[in-house]
Amino acid sequence: MNSSDETIVELSKTKILLALLAAAAFAAAGVHWLSLDADHILTERAFGILFNSPPLVYGIAVLAIAMFVLVLLLSIKKLFDRKPGLVFNSEGILDNASSVSAGMIPWSDVVGSEIFQVQDNKILIIKVKDPEKYFERGSSLKKAINKGGYNGNPIGISTITLKVKFPELVALFNQYHQKYGGGQFENEVSTTTR
Repeated sequence: MNSSDETIVELSKTKILLALLAAAAFAAAGVHWLSLDADHILTERAFGILFNSPPLVYGIAVLAIAMFVLVLLLSIKKLFDRKPGLVFNSEGILDNASSVSAGMIPWSDVVGSEIFQVQDNKILIIKVKDPEKYFERGSSLKKAINKGGYNGNPIGISTITLKVKFPELVALFNQYHQKYGGGQFENEVSTTTR
């Protein structure tokens, strides 16, 4: 490994805590919605016309609580993780940005990239020669989450847990890939919005 040309991106404990607090707020709303009487939901104007359905409100409440539990489990691990979030070097990218991180991604495996955007959240998708190899890494939970993937790609890196802004992440990826991965891709980074 050429350690003289290495860029380390640390995990941001502040961002992880903020994500945990946001998930806790959704869970609190979910608990409140579960405590509501069905008649109240049917007649309350606060839910609006679309949400005056008790099964829908209760379903959203259960999803909010489940999401909090998932975020809690994944965030606790990252709060105590002392390893860097990402390492870029001559060999590839060492991804430790989330609880479903890909691990080491050699430049020889990388065949493309794109930006996947969900509302304001952007994710750098790294396309690889053999996606199945990356889908199968890790625990059963990690495998199940990875199978969801991004348009069939198992590797997505977000800056939600990192001490870096998204444009800097893309610039680092492009810089190291140009230098060690065989040059730029055609249309290096395209955007898919959902």
